Amino acid sequence: MTQSPEVQALLDKQAIYELACRYCRGIDRLDLEMVRGCYHPGAREHHPGYEGDVEGFITMVGNGLPRLTGTMHVIANHLVELEGDRARAETYVNAYHWGEPLDDPTKNFSTGSRYVDHLHRRDGEWRIAERWCVRNWARVEVDSGELQLPDDDNKWPAAHRNREDVIYLPLH
Repeated sequence: MTQSPEVQALLDKQAIYELACRYCRGIDRLDLEMVRGCYHPGAREHHPGYEGDVEGFITMVGNGLPRLTGTMHVIANHLVELEGDRARAETYVNAYHWGEPLDDPTKNFSTGSRYVDHLHRRDGEWRIAERWCVRNWARVEVDSGELQLPDDDNKWPAAHRNREDVIYLPLH
């Protein structure tokens, strides 16, 4: 069924927003296959500390993020400009990073960034063709208190940085 141009634009923008959300989930859960699925093969990444193809970026993430106890990427403003099967998206992201020891600034910091994505729709699917991660600010979070994580005494569901996380439980 063919959609009106206005409805198709809304569907495209929603698909691109969900792509940004999947990327953040993949990074925070260290699900590198999910991250890879957000990019077209041969995509380019311009990230603080990395400039190159997406495969090299995924290798860098896989080698670097496991040294942290966790990360949380939170999406704020999200604006998409469509041009047929191409799009530009600007996504504001606050990213929180934490780990032991608590006084290590390389493990305990937050950043405010923008993902500026050039996206292409190929075979009906939107993916990133090129991304610039523009860092607007960074703040060291050392000595900000005890690392508070859920434990067995307070019955919080445990967060996992892999497919054991509750987000991957089957629906029932």
